[in-house]
Amino acid sequence: MTVAEIIEILDAEFPNAKSDLNYRNPFELLIAVTLSAQTTDVAVNKVTPALFERYPTPYSLSQADVKDVESYLKTIGLYRNKAKYIVACASMLVDDFEGEVPRTRTQLMKLPGVGRKTANVVLAEGFKLPAIAVDTHVERVAKRLKLAKPNDTVEDVERKLMRKIPREDWARAHHLLLLFGRYHSTARNERDAFELLEELKEKHQR
Repeated sequence: MTVAEIIEILDAEFPNAKSDLNYRNPFELLIAVTLSAQTTDVAVNKVTPALFERYPTPYSLSQADVKDVESYLKTIGLYRNKAKYIVACASMLVDDFEGEVPRTRTQLMKLPGVGRKTANVVLAEGFKLPAIAVDTHVERVAKRLKLAKPNDTVEDVERKLMRKIPREDWARAHHLLLLFGRYHSTARNERDAFELLEELKEKHQR
């Protein structure tokens, strides 16, 4: 099965594939993705409206008392660490980037709490720049679909996906592989991923 066929099948299953996080600008996306580590997007979406109403800009968040920020985040995992990270992140945006979210992976990864995956999500979603974010779902699915080797690192997986998937499809492929991993080829479901794809193909041919 070719990469194009995989994308086509998943496109039919998830025609509206996009981020589940709610955000209005790159700053809100950056904070929301940082908060989403080891937490569901649904949980993040419940806390961000009040958080962003209180702290709508990097400058306002940079001036925040960490304890006050914690009070908005108590329903999500690791909220104390995340409160510290997002206040520090906002401070660096103000001090080093004139209050703007940077548009390169290297600069994004200088921000506290921002790893490669978060940086790639911000590039792809926030700025519509070509990038593939590899989270646990994407990594698992890429390996099961033989797009990467079992022992490949996250960066290896990212590089191989970028080689095998057309550049203009990178952001969409991230969402499609993620959703396939979240709802079909889950960590607990060890059925052959190609069989699962064939079932989806048949479902949409009926």
